[in-house]
Amino acid sequence: MSQPESSNAMRYGSRYPSTSPSAATRTCPVCDGTPPSSRSVYCGPACKQLAYRLRHPQLSTVNTVIIRKQLQRQRLLVAHTVWECPSCGEQTLGERRCSECGLFGRSVGLGGNCPECDTVVLLADLLEQDLAAPS
Repeated sequence: MSQPESSNAMRYGSRYPSTSPSAATRTCPVCDGTPPSSRSVYCGPACKQLAYRLRHPQLSTVNTVIIRKQLQRQRLLVAHTVWECPSCGEQTLGERRCSECGLFGRSVGLGGNCPECDTVVLLADLLEQDLAAPS
């Protein structure tokens, strides 16, 4: 009786070549860390839980931390941040420097433009809550 070849562990070879990225190039989609094994997607249970919470948002409450993280991941955080000039008090959306004074403004919070009058509106004003913007 002949022994099977030890170099070929599979009975039949793969029909399709492997296209998965190597372990060195794979990163966690939440924190850009390295997953512990080649089969895992996330680097740990905390990132896995955060990804689940981002995929399944609760409609009853608004969590500005999650909104901030998502905008940061999409590189849109500065564009959706309301900045206020310390000198003249003008609020601008997405522009850190005041166009009149030339000074850098401080972050007031997340916001956007009103679709009707095109003025800057804070998310906290829309929700009538006191949402503190982290510095």
